[in-house]
Amino acid sequence: MTAKLLKNRSIIRLSPSEPDEDVRGFLQGLVTNDVSGDLPVYAALLSAQGKAMFDFLVWDGGDGAILLDCEAGVAADLAKRLSLYRLRRKIEIGIDEELAAVWSPEAFDKAVVDPRLPALGFRAIVPTDEADGAGEADEAYLAHRLALGVPEGQADLGDILWLETNAVELNGVSFSKGCYIGQENTARMNWRQKVNRRLVVLPLDQSEEKRRKAAYPDLGLAIDHLRVENLDPATLPAWQAAGIEA
Repeated sequence: MTAKLLKNRSIIRLSPSEPDEDVRGFLQGLVTNDVSGDLPVYAALLSAQGKAMFDFLVWDGGDGAILLDCEAGVAADLAKRLSLYRLRRKIEIGIDEELAAVWSPEAFDKAVVDPRLPALGFRAIVPTDEADGAGEADEAYLAHRLALGVPEGQADLGDILWLETNAVELNGVSFSKGCYIGQENTARMNWRQKVNRRLVVLPLDQSEEKRRKAAYPDLGLAIDHLRVENLDPATLPAWQAAGIEA
């Protein structure tokens, strides 16, 4: 395998405990993207106000199950939050220690291109024993992701409105799927074109501390939450500039 382990990612499994339970239908009413079709997709679980709480990749787990590729540090909290919404539904939710996320900037066997942005590279979910000994990719992936201007995870996203995280440009939201938590404010912002701020990756020495969401001193980069009117599209990644100019 040319791919390496993303050690800071965990896999949450949602599986039906009865044959007629619809896990996709359960998740469809909670997350920002349409999970009824082809997977994987990028999505988030929002607050009622439309602010980012957890972001993740949604995968088909087979046999009616769904897998969430999420930050390891918040996986337990995400599983607990999803369990609160489960109510009486016959769905088992928990971290699957037998699976791992792997990544490579180049294609490899069983990999799919990252649904957010093709330049982000290729990913797969594999048995943990296949990933063991392959080496770790976290530092390389972080540098690659930030070089492309892509924020990810709670440290980067904070608790800002989902559309301000560049969710549209990174294919993290559907405006045709129907209701989900935080949908009303998210849809209103899109309809009124009121996305007034964006997360932007920029050199650390150009970052404003009061606007900063995250800093990566070893890479000389930071992520700031800036007003769109103050952004110069010429200084942004092409994918982000296209969204702002649209």
